[in-house]
Amino acid sequence: MTKVFLCMGLLLACPIWAKAQTSSYTIHQVKAKKGDGVLSLLRRYDLQAYPCNLTAFYEINQLDRSAQLLAGRSYKLPVKLYTYNSQSIRSTIGITDYNKALAIAKYNLALKDKGVRSTTYQTSKILWVPFHFTDCTSTTESITDLIEEKKTPVREYNTDPLLGPEHEKYEVLDRSLKGQVFYITSGHGGPDPGAQARKAGNDLCEDEYAYDVSLRLYRKLKSHGATVYMIIQDPNDGIRSDRILQGDQDELCLGKAKIPLSQRIRLDQRTQAVNHLYKKHRRDGVKQQTALFIHVDSRSEAKRQDVFFYYYDKSKSGKKLAETMLETFRQKYKVNRRSGQYSGTVSSRNLYVIKNTYPKAVFVELANIRNTHDQKRILYPENRQALAEWLYLGLVKDQAKS
Repeated sequence: MTKVFLCMGLLLACPIWAKAQTSSYTIHQVKAKKGDGVLSLLRRYDLQAYPCNLTAFYEINQLDRSAQLLAGRSYKLPVKLYTYNSQSIRSTIGITDYNKALAIAKYNLALKDKGVRSTTYQTSKILWVPFHFTDCTSTTESITDLIEEKKTPVREYNTDPLLGPEHEKYEVLDRSLKGQVFYITSGHGGPDPGAQARKAGNDLCEDEYAYDVSLRLYRKLKSHGATVYMIIQDPNDGIRSDRILQGDQDELCLGKAKIPLSQRIRLDQRTQAVNHLYKKHRRDGVKQQTALFIHVDSRSEAKRQDVFFYYYDKSKSGKKLAETMLETFRQKYKVNRRSGQYSGTVSSRNLYVIKNTYPKAVFVELANIRNTHDQKRILYPENRQALAEWLYLGLVKDQAKS
């Protein structure tokens, strides 16, 4: 039996009056194993008995409840890591509750006994403190019960043919964005394919990849209760899982009007479509309206670039949105790119669509379509989904600041 020590010596040597002092901590991160779900991962660390650990896991990892864990990817656990001060648990983490300190010690030693920890907290000087000891109010209800309870309500689904046969049915996860309006416009379309490149004998067209990412973002926003307009629509493409997206010229503005060949007329058409809807919603009292223009850039083949954002220089709200999106992508790159580096930028440009659109607007460039490294960002469907998810997070964060 492993003995429990709360201070430097035996348990009796610990002064009851040990002074609490707040210490800094980090959040424990672990890599998911093949086949891991959220519950099995929490169970491995003896965190499964407290529902707040489940809630915290989704929040600190910025995951939806429907998200699947990816093997080999690092996730934050609801466990704080303190540098043990070799005096007492209470003074290390700034508490006075003796019984709670005893429970934290037993937790650390239990993980050592089951092989999750390789050393004791006294030896490693790293004390593990689960959220349920310091941040929870519920202490008895099990996470399994909580999950079962969440399965009982009737799940709400909507259907949108624009998403394509395989994806047209989507679940309404919540109504967190109810009352907010978004206008998603993918670049070019119709007679204009936009930037182009060649890949293994195939044409890569900007309008097809920008449209697929836009459609994924459209679906994501609608699943959280937002009112969303796809300004450019393709009647038969939907969300696609192919790497090579075949080009066509059947896109329409709001699903009705043909897209002109003239660039000026084309830009004016989609801008006026947004502005008409904007004025309608303003008359109905809707204040939170946002426009996003999604493109794929074309530069020299040797030029690698990260996702970057343009705003109109006289739009403070557009600048704030662009900066929020940039920061969101920077945080995601830290986790998902091996080097953690991100070189995306925010800058102002006098582009027609963001200058003349009434709601706050940002123009996004996803990649350099001619660069072989950048092409991976748009060729792989899972990467296109990630781009849509991150754009969604940037929009949500911006709305929370408004």
